[in-house]
Order: sequence, then C-alpha cells, then structure tokens
Amino acid sequence: MPDRIVTATAADGSFAIVAGVTTELVRETQSRHELAPTASAALGRLLTGAVLLGARLKGRERFSLQVAGDGPLRGMTADVALRSPHELAARGYARNGAAELPLNARGKFDVAGVVGRGHLQVTRSFEVGQPYIGIVPLVSGEIGEDIASYLAHSEQIPSIVALGVLAGPAGIRVSGGLVATVMPGAVERTIELLETRAAGMPSISTQIDAGAPAEALAQTLAGELELRFTGEFSVAFVCRCSRRRVERALLGLAPDELAEMARDQKPTEAVCEYCKERYVLTREEVAGLAAQVGAG
Repeated sequence: MPDRIVTATAADGSFAIVAGVTTELVRETQSRHELAPTASAALGRLLTGAVLLGARLKGRERFSLQVAGDGPLRGMTADVALRSPHELAARGYARNGAAELPLNARGKFDVAGVVGRGHLQVTRSFEVGQPYIGIVPLVSGEIGEDIASYLAHSEQIPSIVALGVLAGPAGIRVSGGLVATVMPGAVERTIELLETRAAGMPSISTQIDAGAPAEALAQTLAGELELRFTGEFSVAFVCRCSRRRVERALLGLAPDELAEMARDQKPTEAVCEYCKERYVLTREEVAGLAAQVGAG
C-alpha cells in the first residue's frame, strides 16, 4: 500500500491521533544508504516519528529530529517539509549506517543499544523568524519513548507514541506508527485509557504487516471511542539538494581555497548526506566559482 498519514480527533475532543504507514519511505532510505538491519530500524523509527509530527506543519515550515548518541550509530537525522498542502516530503540519514547489534532479549532489533545514551533535538523552522529548538535527554534510545518525553517536557503534551519497523532478509517489510496526544482540558483518565489500549494492542508493525491501513491503526488505539478523521497526507522520499546548492556552498569558501581546488587535476565531487546524490564539478567550473569569489 502507498505511504499515507491520517489525522483524527476523538468525537468528544479529548485526544487527537496522527497515524500512518511509512514503508516505502523507510525502504527507499534503507536502499539509498545501504543500512544494516538495526540501523534501518532506528532511522526508520525516527523518520516515521518526524513524518507524524510533521503533519502539524503549515506553509513552508520544516521539521527535523536529530539524535546524538554514544552508540555505534553515532547519531541520525530526519527532516520533513510540506511539498504541497497534502503531501509530506521526508529524508534522513545515519552517521554510521553499517551499525549492527544482535537482537535484544525480547528478540527485537536492539535500537536502544545501537543509539546509546545522548539527546534528542527537535527543530521547527518557520517561514519567518528564528527556528524553535528543543533538546531533551534520551530516556531509552528506543525513539518512540524519546519523542513522547520531548512532547511531555518541552511542549507539556501528554502523549502515546508507537513506532514500528519490520525487516526481513530482503530488506524493509513494513514501517509505520502513531502519535496520540491528549487535548487541553481532558481528564486524567483519558491518558490512562490510551496507555492501557496501547499496551494491549498488537505492535504497529504486526498490524501493518497484516494489511492494516493508517485509519485502522488509529481506530485500534481508540477502541470503542468514536473518531472523526480530519485530514490525510501522502508521504514521499524527497531531497532538497541540487547542483546549485553545491555551488553556493563552494562560494562560501575562501578564494585561495577555491583556487587551489581548481588547480587540482581531479574534478571536485560532493555527495549529499541525505540522498547520496553525487555532484561533480570540473576544474573549469571550480575556477569559474573562484573567479566569482575573487571578483566579489
């Protein structure tokens, strides 16, 4: 099924849910970066969490999650923007995509082990003005719990975050997740009810693997409570890199440094860390950029 995010609210207004399937997004990311299975699970969860929270974006805003940990993964980043009013563009990378560990005691990917101890940084960039940046310590390294901790401590929003990535010998099998947030004025029982439902429901990856669409994920958590679906987004792996961006980055170098690069016999090559696209500039092209800097 194509990747898709849906938003919903409880009929009584007590909570909101964002749920979705991100299989193709995580599958393409794994392929582009040749990620090891545990690294795939970690970055897949982070990408899914970023996409779900990105459903709150408006206009040309951007949203990113960055994890810095002392585990073998060495950190990872997920970045989301609105491509159109109903389409989310996402991308991400891990610093050490080859990071791998044995399965944990529960027979699951050891995401906490590969991430290690560290912090989660949340950045929301607006169309005008300075970006908002929030940083919280990692509480488990499992990503879902860490995002819930951020929402509770930095935004004072009680929440349930469930993320899942299922991989097999052939690569990513399914991926998806949900974020349920308690609305202002809701009674304490609301979060207790959601926590009980979350603890008793099948895992996200199990539900998606059985064919559950985004709406079913949300309804499984809500149980008998009525939901009103309010919106939906398609999701795609889209990178904002371009040859022009590479040239602008080179123009930021010192004239002497650019001139030295132009004198080198080899072409200048840049690789996007998000999508692995390679950009090659000839000696003549670099010399032209050096001339621009010198003229400035």
